[in-house]
Amino acid sequence: MSTKKDPTALSRRSLLASLTSTFGGLALADLLQSDNLLANTPPTNSRILHHPPRATRVVQLFMAGAASHVDTFDHKPLLNQKHGQPWDPGEAVELFQSTPGATLASPWAFRPYGHSGKHLSDIVAPLGSVVDDIAFVHNLTAKTGVHSQGTLLQTTGFNLPGFPSAGSWVSYALGSERANLPSFVVLPDHRGLASNGSKNWANAFLPAQHQGTVIRPGKSEPIADLHPPKSTFINPANDIAGLNLLSRLNQQHADDRPGDDRLNARVRSYELAAAMQLSATDALDISREPAHIKNLYGLAPEGPGIDDTTLNTRAETEFFGRKCLIARRLLERGVKFVQVWSGNDNGFPRRNWDSHENIQRDHAPLALGMSHGAAALIKDLKQRGMLDDTIILWTTEFGRMPCSQGSEGRDHNPFVFTNWLCGGGIKGGTYGHSDEWGFKPQDRNHTTTVYDIHATILHALGIDHEKLTIRHNSIDRRLTDVHGHVLNPLLA
Repeated sequence: MSTKKDPTALSRRSLLASLTSTFGGLALADLLQSDNLLANTPPTNSRILHHPPRATRVVQLFMAGAASHVDTFDHKPLLNQKHGQPWDPGEAVELFQSTPGATLASPWAFRPYGHSGKHLSDIVAPLGSVVDDIAFVHNLTAKTGVHSQGTLLQTTGFNLPGFPSAGSWVSYALGSERANLPSFVVLPDHRGLASNGSKNWANAFLPAQHQGTVIRPGKSEPIADLHPPKSTFINPANDIAGLNLLSRLNQQHADDRPGDDRLNARVRSYELAAAMQLSATDALDISREPAHIKNLYGLAPEGPGIDDTTLNTRAETEFFGRKCLIARRLLERGVKFVQVWSGNDNGFPRRNWDSHENIQRDHAPLALGMSHGAAALIKDLKQRGMLDDTIILWTTEFGRMPCSQGSEGRDHNPFVFTNWLCGGGIKGGTYGHSDEWGFKPQDRNHTTTVYDIHATILHALGIDHEKLTIRHNSIDRRLTDVHGHVLNPLLA
């Protein structure tokens, strides 16, 4: 009898992998995963830690288009005093799209909130109820006033494409707690993607499984192609047969290419997709949330759907609030990094924060919707005991100028802008200041960069930003490039 191995025969592990990739094998997959019987499955609890962590997960709230710091969080009374007068900061100013106009006061009043008395604009007033938990950094500087580069700088630490996003680095360092959900999830704006699109959550040269998984809450198909199309040609029998064949082909392909992780990552993505048919559906189902939680996030328990073509405060509150609620549900199910976007990069009139023509038209509904959802997220995490180990980072690519563009808009300001952080070992307060105009940092010798923000977040996660590296093209690459200092005054 011949002992030659049948090349079409399935090994025990291949058979288990193929069975667990089918729609009916999800329960088996969960059992096998817990017993570590699935092939090519990395440990779900592998982590790179350099010191005890204060935080275990991150939410990044990104305002695409460049939110105006002087109209939201950075109170500048001088703009009111000098409104309509020629703006003269005492130096030549070159703007992105215009020449400096007159001094432009914010259309909204600023009022003090919390025990700290922190001044917030009326369009972010909902954050007043949690303002004492927030650390505001008002002396952040950018390298560029170009949207695509500025956005990449904030999401990846580099203003050129080809580098991993912060979410990918966190996924790489912390691994995944659950086999049925990705460790890095992206919730884009419902209208479309921001500048650079998927480059903002790309894994680049990190292993492929660390790229962000896009989910669109509120859409009829939140995760594209997760479920098979309705068809008379697909049934359980030929589904299993097709997956068995795919498993054999994949294994033969991988055997011919040792050391190439791309196929293994793709196979794991298929396995994850099968598991997500149950887990993601559960995470995205907010119908079981009690009415008071839905109301907290600005979601009507019942009512008409939202018209995607309408830009108004109620719609923006529901759009952003839904994503914040989904973010909380993902975090409590083990997701490590959730990126939430406000604003897109296509269409006109603009539906983002890029308010060249009219700051009041663009910022009012977006800011009110954002601040309502963000405040709800902070309160919800806090009441569940999750804020202690969850970092929330609010950011944008750069700020906007204190002078007018036209009569009602503001041009780009890469010289200074605001970030804020909350939770995960971050203490509330104000750290760093802009000058009296909100034009540049007050102390130009001591500024904050995105590298410092990233270094501080990694530190809170138990990671030394200088040691989290991967060799690529003969260079030890890291999220913070060759820069960055931990902002110790922000740490509790």
